[in-house]
Amino acid sequence: MSFPDHEVAIIGGGFSGIGAAILLDKAGFGDFVVLEEGEGLGGAWHWNTYPGVAVDIPSFSYQFSFEQVARWSRVYAPGNELKAYAEYCVDKYDIRRRTRLGAKVVAATFEEETHLWRLDTADGASITARFVIGATGVLTQPKPPDIDGLAGFRGTLMHTARWDHEVDLRGKRAAIVGTGASAVQVIPSIAPDVEHLTVFQRTPIWCLPKPDTTLSGPARLALNRLPGVKRLARLASQTFVELTFPLAAHFHRLLPTASVGERIARAHLLRAVRDPATRDKLTPDYALGCKRPSFSNDYLPTFNRPDVTLETTAISAITERGVRTADGTEHPVDVLILATGFKVFEKGNMPAFTVRGTGGNDLEKFWHENRFQAYQGVSVPGFPNLFTILGPYGYNGSSYFNLIETQSAHIVRCLTHARRIGASRVEVTQEANDRYFRTMLGRRRHQVFFQDSCSLANSYYFDENGDVPFRASPTLETMLASHRFPLRDYTFEPPSRSPAGRNQGVSNASRMTLPLR
Repeated sequence: MSFPDHEVAIIGGGFSGIGAAILLDKAGFGDFVVLEEGEGLGGAWHWNTYPGVAVDIPSFSYQFSFEQVARWSRVYAPGNELKAYAEYCVDKYDIRRRTRLGAKVVAATFEEETHLWRLDTADGASITARFVIGATGVLTQPKPPDIDGLAGFRGTLMHTARWDHEVDLRGKRAAIVGTGASAVQVIPSIAPDVEHLTVFQRTPIWCLPKPDTTLSGPARLALNRLPGVKRLARLASQTFVELTFPLAAHFHRLLPTASVGERIARAHLLRAVRDPATRDKLTPDYALGCKRPSFSNDYLPTFNRPDVTLETTAISAITERGVRTADGTEHPVDVLILATGFKVFEKGNMPAFTVRGTGGNDLEKFWHENRFQAYQGVSVPGFPNLFTILGPYGYNGSSYFNLIETQSAHIVRCLTHARRIGASRVEVTQEANDRYFRTMLGRRRHQVFFQDSCSLANSYYFDENGDVPFRASPTLETMLASHRFPLRDYTFEPPSRSPAGRNQGVSNASRMTLPLR
């Protein structure tokens, strides 16, 4: 039996990787390494430092259930506080010494004779691990727009996910391309500073009022000291989050939540924006839920400012000194900000690096040819000893922290059983994967995403096959399933069993495309 450098390698040092590491350690799996591409931990909260960056669900839900804190300054914590929370968890649970920063994984290869994964990094080094947990997330790789002339722009150019704090926006003519979740936070934050701000909107976003407020010293003291207050705050927060996405999105045809939300959003827009023509431009023509909505009390009123222009004519090109729209107008720009989102369900991000399983099968190719699929969002047949936190059909739209804890519980259950019986190879069965995939597709008839109007949303929820690889489940179901899935849905093999004679390819069943439902 070959011995790896580590029992478990966790790829990604954001909250997914941090949470997986903590829960592995709690379960007795202390021989792990966290491999992080950047020079700091925190994932999205390390990379995203743009003005106004904050969490988009209440902070009482956006934290680990086992490490609830009451030091937030607001109900919706700003980004620097979330970065500090990540660092706090890393230090409290002794994760830092088992972390390698600046270690970008570029390839992972399963060695069938040894039941080990070899991970190659960008600096030419490699390590081996018995098990690998992919914790890279999806909102990590900025996606520049495909616009002619972008490379030739001679002003200051930056993406919201890589904000340059050396740039002084005061007195500058600024433009922002995109009106997604990041733009909703950036636009009201920089509008008072710039000479003029032009917002180039392709698709308007549904914007709802944000139930945010500062948390005073007495409020934080009550959360810390009074019995039950912290638990009550979390329960209220979790209920709010569940109603506004998992239930509204996945049970749209059974519950009126989405339609109620749309009425609230329209009323919010009517109150916030004075000019009827501007209101029309800001009103989506797709249903609430087709793409990621946002919560903000400041975004919509920003368009009442005389120094803010909302431009909805399509961009034809970026020039050396500005942005030209399809009607021939050139808008002079000193600072061009790209709020164009991230690669999500695209090649180069799912997975974020080359992954080769049994028989040299490539995971990206498998998903491209067979559609995104993974058993409970965790495991894919043909890729033994590999688990993911945010795999296809794993995230149901609740708090990411619920996802992290749920998927980690699933993984720990597999590893604990493998250790108990002396297995070195753990692989989900084809039958279990196909069964789960059929279940997810069978539930899509209730989801909000498959209304006709969603074709107008330009939503990153949809992959190239028109699927939306969210987990169509209420949060309680995901939590219970992570502890109760049948262990027979996996095969567990000891190191003594030779893989010789095994069909090294992916079975024919995995290459079948299941019908849409």
